[in-house]
Amino acid sequence: MRLENKIALITGAARGIGQATAELFHKKGATVIITDIRDDEGSSLSKKLGGKAEYLHLDAGDENNWVTAAEHIIEKYGRLDVLVNNAGITGFLETSGPFDAELVDLESWNEVHRVNATGTMLGCKYAIRLMKENGGSIINISSRSGVVGIPAAVAYASSKASVRNHTKSVALYCAEKGYNIRCNSIHPAAIMTPMWETMLGEGEQRQQMIKDIESGIPLGHFGEPMDVAYANLYLAGDESKYITGIELTIDGGILAGSEAKPKE
Repeated sequence: MRLENKIALITGAARGIGQATAELFHKKGATVIITDIRDDEGSSLSKKLGGKAEYLHLDAGDENNWVTAAEHIIEKYGRLDVLVNNAGITGFLETSGPFDAELVDLESWNEVHRVNATGTMLGCKYAIRLMKENGGSIINISSRSGVVGIPAAVAYASSKASVRNHTKSVALYCAEKGYNIRCNSIHPAAIMTPMWETMLGEGEQRQQMIKDIESGIPLGHFGEPMDVAYANLYLAGDESKYITGIELTIDGGILAGSEAKPKE
């Protein structure tokens, strides 16, 4: 029960890494606030977990939604101990594109940054207010794409680089203020989530794409959402009380190699 008595909010928690994190946190004793814009899936997960879990509609890039969530948390719980800023989009499904450096569509660029970068900033802003009296842990989900360039997904790469850097600013700000709030970023890559599922296709094409991608992963296979959830668990718990401002890469060894160039 490593998170017993902790109040944790997870954005984008209706599926994928967010869902795995919500399930693990709940198993480890936390009261879990599941948030997403996928209301049916989020509510279903909350009901599945049962006690000490609830669902709130939250568009991470909408400040009014954060105001409502913060007011609810103060009224019901009086504090927040853990925030996982997990909500994010590539833009491929949510916007019209194009997404490459030469032709990138401005509306697509703005929407990806609204959710990924602004959403993370807003989450940190309100989490600080909810945590500064008692301390806490903010975990921002960035990406390998926030470390290297992605020529065919420049908005996504830029937004995740923003998450990477903002994490360090928040970590230092909270340390300067003496708030006892830690802020760290996690950088997954090649984790089999619904985000990947939509890009892999079906049948033989899918199998070939998986084979091609896994050939570039030193450990030889895709990761699972729970691989990231366990990293979230460590950074959320008291075991990591002396860790702030770090970036934890979970990518099967991809960035450890000398050839990190992404393929289209």
